[in-house]
Amino acid sequence: MATDSENLRHRLDRATAHLDPPYAVVDLGAFDANAAALVDRAGGKPLRVASKSVRSRDLVARALARPGWHAVMAFTLPEAIWLVGSGISADVLVAYPTVDRGALARLGDDPGLAAAITLMVDDPDQLDFCDSVSPPARRSELRICLDLDASWRLLGGRVHVGVRRSPVHSARAAGRLAATVARRPGFRLVGLMSYEAQIAGLGDAPPGRAALGNAIRLAQRLSYRELLVRRSAAVAAVREHADLEFVNGGGTGSVAATGDDPAVTEITAGSGLYGPTLFDAYRAWRPTPAAFFACAVVRRPTPDLATVLGGGWIASGSADRSRLPRPWLPDGLSLLGAEGAGEVQTPLTGPPAAHLRIGDRVWFRHAKSGELCERVNELHLVDGDQVVATVPTYRGEGRAFL
Repeated sequence: MATDSENLRHRLDRATAHLDPPYAVVDLGAFDANAAALVDRAGGKPLRVASKSVRSRDLVARALARPGWHAVMAFTLPEAIWLVGSGISADVLVAYPTVDRGALARLGDDPGLAAAITLMVDDPDQLDFCDSVSPPARRSELRICLDLDASWRLLGGRVHVGVRRSPVHSARAAGRLAATVARRPGFRLVGLMSYEAQIAGLGDAPPGRAALGNAIRLAQRLSYRELLVRRSAAVAAVREHADLEFVNGGGTGSVAATGDDPAVTEITAGSGLYGPTLFDAYRAWRPTPAAFFACAVVRRPTPDLATVLGGGWIASGSADRSRLPRPWLPDGLSLLGAEGAGEVQTPLTGPPAAHLRIGDRVWFRHAKSGELCERVNELHLVDGDQVVATVPTYRGEGRAFL
């Protein structure tokens, strides 16, 4: 009897038999199941699509069409303007501060865009920059969200757990910045955001490293308790100066936990729609793998090795093996430690390698979600054993934002 992985491989092979590798596919059944599971985990709080993790307008729109998904978190202002202008969403939060002069000028000149897009700030200098591009008297009011740093700091800041994101860490600092924004003409404070990367973006069950997993889970529990108190205090401090429309938090790896925080009104998720390999190291919930890319076998350097053309689609982050793509199907393949995944060729070992023939496909999973789309112009959407549509990625539409 065929295993689930064998059935998936045969289904993907049948669906894409007419295509020449390399190419990428999204399994719509898995994508939709992941979207529904994330809504269930959010506990009734609405979800923003993290467009950085999807990078295809068609698939962002597919997620937004489902109950429980309501808006977009973009990663650049030009992207946000593009998404609003093309009708994908009328509510786009830019996740990072911007110094794009052209995009800021366009935002200030267009009341419709200014009403739909919210900018992220964590420093009064960012407000000054906006004013230098477009003075308050000559532009539309700009919507502002404060970025509260969610990292866990110990020993007076000498120990830092999480990403180094915003200088606004305490409730007092959030209140001070909120007061500054509230006093400034041409700005309206509408939101607070905090991304708990040490919980949402760090797997708590690294394979073969039980002691490390225990340490990560302990740190995540303690960090979450600290953040519950601090985020609530920060929201209260900010609300002394503005009527907040939303308090955003979380990511795929913390949807359920963040949903339990009474201070949070909405949650961001995106990576869970595709289910990349970094989320294989989570205990609470692992998305169903939905995004794959195929490479063709072109060499048999030894009887027990098979080499595919390309394959070195490396993810960003710390430079270690966790950022390498993983040969997924047929099950049992692995990279060579001395070569890894190469730009022009990737040799593969493992029992299935001896049975692969020239021209066979090997299916890989990317380590992170949206970055896969920077390697291909289109995604082939698979339903069952058929390609039912082919949609462009951001790259395929000529939109490389970072």
